[in-house]
Amino acid sequence: MWPWGHAAVGYLLYTVYRRKRFDLRPHGVAVVALAVGTQLPDLIDKPLAWQYALLPNGRSLGHSLVVALLLVALLWVVARRVDAGESAVAFGVGYVGHLFGDAFYHVLAGEFYYLGFLGWPLVPAVEYDLAGKGFLASLLSLELGPDAVFELGLALIAMALWYRHGCPGLSVLLPGYSEGDPGEQPE
Repeated sequence: MWPWGHAAVGYLLYTVYRRKRFDLRPHGVAVVALAVGTQLPDLIDKPLAWQYALLPNGRSLGHSLVVALLLVALLWVVARRVDAGESAVAFGVGYVGHLFGDAFYHVLAGEFYYLGFLGWPLVPAVEYDLAGKGFLASLLSLELGPDAVFELGLALIAMALWYRHGCPGLSVLLPGYSEGDPGEQPE
């Protein structure tokens, strides 16, 4: 899945969580934590595998459920001490949503062998066609097939929802921007 697909899946999952649990829309720092969580597995694995050859492939350390559970649990403990539990939840939704997004197409295709990254290092690393290709080369070779169109559609839906919610998180990144009252009920 591409970065915009991961961001879309994360935002949509977190929106559903906030709506069902609190009947509120996403807001503030939690949305920034969510965004970081949706991208972090690739930011860990791709450079360490493709640029520095420190990992076996671009889906290993950062894409492991073992690592994800440890990281999210550690973050939860720290976040609770500084009263940032909601940001830890948002990060966790984004991070685990990323893993779900990368597993999605393999599950649909019945290619369960390729889900081995979820169990790394307990499961041996899987060889991928993109190994060593790099992000830019992969992006330039992107074809607008059904997968890409699906992800772009998800991204458009998530962006429209994010805009409707008042662009939450933007006030954290742009001081002076107001996203409205975080306690507002969803529309």
